[in-house]
Amino acid sequence: MFGLALFGVGVAMLIDADLGAAPWDVFHQGVAERIGWAVGSVIVVTGLVLLVLWVPLRQRPGVGTLLNALEIGTVVNLTLPIIPDLDGLVARVGLMLGGIVIIALGSGFYIGAGIGPGPRDGLMLGLRDRGLSVRSARTLIEVSVLVLGILLGGTAGVGTVAFAVTIGPLVHIFLPRLTLEPRQA
Repeated sequence: MFGLALFGVGVAMLIDADLGAAPWDVFHQGVAERIGWAVGSVIVVTGLVLLVLWVPLRQRPGVGTLLNALEIGTVVNLTLPIIPDLDGLVARVGLMLGGIVIIALGSGFYIGAGIGPGPRDGLMLGLRDRGLSVRSARTLIEVSVLVLGILLGGTAGVGTVAFAVTIGPLVHIFLPRLTLEPRQA
């Protein structure tokens, strides 16, 4: 739960920096703009809808999957109003970079707990199990939601590129250090 909370805070920081959100959050922003909901609420509903898509892909959710679907968006909704609006570019870049690092750290905690992939990751894994490589599945999903998010009015920019380029290496650093050993039966 701590990792998911960190993830939500990082998402809120990246959105508030207004330099471009992560691809899924560009989508969430676009949907929120169109329907007039809070971004975090769209994150929750999107996560729950994605779980329905798991059924034909024969993916099984874990406790962490459900917590992911519910907690990250809730934390975004709670955090966005308390992050101060920053006008200076240097401060906004710092907020953006800090958000990316916090998302990576949160990812290390929640993935390392081993209690179920997030709804978006499960979709990727389901496509992998149907013959696509992880790289192809992830790329297809990320590019699709990014393009759709832009078309809906989400904010893409340098933050989107920074996220795409740095999130993998950062999670690669944090995940091994935060992964729990499986319990012996």
